[in-house]
Amino acid sequence: MSIYSKHSNLLAIDCTPTSIGRRARLPLTIAGLLLTAQAQAFLPTPASLVTTGELALDTADNNSASKSQNAEPILTAYAEPVVAESNNTIKPDSVSNTAVTSRTSNHQSANNSVNETNAQQLLASWRAHAQVKNLAQHITWRRLLYFFDNQKNLIGKKKDSSIVDDAAFFLSKNGQHDSAAELDALLVALADEMATTPDNSTANNKLSNRATKNSGQNSVLCRFPARVQWLTDTLNIDKSGLQVDCPELNDWMQKLAPEQLSIMFAQEYLDNPISAFAHTLLRIDSKASVADPSQIHHAVALNYTVGGDATDSFLVYAIKSMTGGYDNLIEIDPYPEKLAKYLQEDERDAWTYQLALTPAEVQQIMLHVWETKDLKLPYYFTTDNCASEILRLIDVVRPQQHLLSRLPYAVIPSDVVQLLNSEGLLASTNYTPADSTLRQAQLNKVKEQREQLGYHNSAKQTLNEIKSAQLNPISSISDNGQTLLPRRVAVADNNPIDRHPLQLGFIGLGQRGDNNYIDLGVRAGYHDTLDRPSGFPQFFDLEGAAATLRLYDTDNDKAHQPSSVVLQNVTLVRGRSFNPVNSAKKGKTWGASIEATRVNDGSQQDGNDHLVGSLGYETGWSWAFGTPSAGTGEMPPQLCYTFLAGTAQAGRGINKGYRVGAGVNAGCRYQINNQLRAQAELQLPYWYHGSSDESNARGHYWQPISTLGLQYDIDKKQALRINANYEWQDRIDAKEDIQLSYRRYF
Repeated sequence: MSIYSKHSNLLAIDCTPTSIGRRARLPLTIAGLLLTAQAQAFLPTPASLVTTGELALDTADNNSASKSQNAEPILTAYAEPVVAESNNTIKPDSVSNTAVTSRTSNHQSANNSVNETNAQQLLASWRAHAQVKNLAQHITWRRLLYFFDNQKNLIGKKKDSSIVDDAAFFLSKNGQHDSAAELDALLVALADEMATTPDNSTANNKLSNRATKNSGQNSVLCRFPARVQWLTDTLNIDKSGLQVDCPELNDWMQKLAPEQLSIMFAQEYLDNPISAFAHTLLRIDSKASVADPSQIHHAVALNYTVGGDATDSFLVYAIKSMTGGYDNLIEIDPYPEKLAKYLQEDERDAWTYQLALTPAEVQQIMLHVWETKDLKLPYYFTTDNCASEILRLIDVVRPQQHLLSRLPYAVIPSDVVQLLNSEGLLASTNYTPADSTLRQAQLNKVKEQREQLGYHNSAKQTLNEIKSAQLNPISSISDNGQTLLPRRVAVADNNPIDRHPLQLGFIGLGQRGDNNYIDLGVRAGYHDTLDRPSGFPQFFDLEGAAATLRLYDTDNDKAHQPSSVVLQNVTLVRGRSFNPVNSAKKGKTWGASIEATRVNDGSQQDGNDHLVGSLGYETGWSWAFGTPSAGTGEMPPQLCYTFLAGTAQAGRGINKGYRVGAGVNAGCRYQINNQLRAQAELQLPYWYHGSSDESNARGHYWQPISTLGLQYDIDKKQALRINANYEWQDRIDAKEDIQLSYRRYF
């Protein structure tokens, strides 16, 4: 508080005005001037400290930086020098209006000069402390600016530049490429704020060389509150002098009222390829929804997604999503709306994990979201997606854990959940079943009762009514969409924390015809029907970015020998979606594949196998049977299916360079126990090459193939698998192929 109060002849002592005699004013004036001169003697000279507008930071190590933090002083504004009256001061009632105006202007100018001097001194002190701590290179500061120092260098990321190219996101014109310049610009802006008081809001600020001062929404406190919060906390700056009204920020924070953050994981959904790898979003809880998590209408969803063009075709949409052709989109919506979409429309089970963050960390994350919510950044489906953004936000407040850099190049939602769990960042877990899961639980119960009563074929109408979403609108959300109802079924075995790692490597020993071989293979993801099923949706089948190299032990004395080293298969994507007709799941059973694979050409006599490009699509029906897990909404564990299939293949080795086929694929997958599964399939394709002038070549033919697979899980990360197939085609030299492989998930 200033020594002088608003009363010209009263001294403020303990906030109580005390009268001062005229004779006492002169000694006090002299004493005040002496004290001011004495104080100024110990203050740093601005000219000796303020040498440049940019930080000249060294690379001091962390030890020296940490030493400087001990007993850190509060960097606050200096007290205003005392301005006293003298005995010959003209009394206000005897001064003309012109004299009063001149005196007020002179006093205002003096205050402005004092404020600017104090701001310069503060700025010099802040710069010195920032340099000692090397804050320009601090990982939190650089993360706030979207510098990815320890992120794998992939598309769109450079370690020496921020990925944001919007000038409005930076105070310095060099901020995108120079974190030191941006830090210095923020320090200058904070010094500007310190120099601005209600009495001199129109003063010209010489530090920033700006024509007008930042105020209100243009203030750095309103534009970049997370940066200001981190910097003032790190430098221990007294924020009492930073008083700016930010109505938009305040309204936004009051509307969200963030008290707690949770991750909501919606399981994989193959019927929408964009959601085939699952989805995550942040649930923002207010005090009301923290006190009662079922009151979801008091929660908000923060969703990071792709801002795609709905008019683009699926192929164009997929390519642009993979290559950064679309911008990101940050959506902030009522949580019940988002949850209902996943539970009711997509019929996907949801898992919610409360994040073990402090209230201060929650607030800082939300302030950072405020800074970044309107940015237009390129969206990459595999690297910069809903899951990676959650890790990036946590990394801002937990710099020591480096979460984002610990994942592979492709960031998958389930990998994020597992990583956070391993780091102890998940405080609690909650399972919310989809509408179809609740209907399936009812269906399981009715079927069990019917079997106990000894009849099986009656009451079909009742079963159909239970399976129908229109006739049986049961849900985990109340009818008014405001409340999460108590869970009425047992927890399903699809918690992503329990699943095997998505990457796979394997080595196999096998025999094809008379030739022995070794297979070496890798798969970037995801899961097939023989893999360990825990943690995945039932009957989930999706593989991508897989390749197999085969090493043959050849006999050069025999005809039609394969090459010693061949590329056996390269899979871009291959998957099947099973929605059994006798279950409560809605949707169709279908499959698709894009790959390069070796095939036997049945059109030529004793033909060898050839590598061809292959594009296939299947549509059909599936049925689930057996006894489901008691009390759950899981389907029965056994599965049979029939597909109508179409395939087109092209390659230099096959007759005419191409073939197209159509036929039927039928098979069953059987869960023997928790560690052992088997699958058998018969493929009946009819191939067409077109007419040929060669008498020994056939233009069309059947080429049935039977396959058998068996997998035993050693543990969560290891398994043994047997694969065997036989081609029922008399023109093929090597008809049978059998292999035993060791599979390692990582």
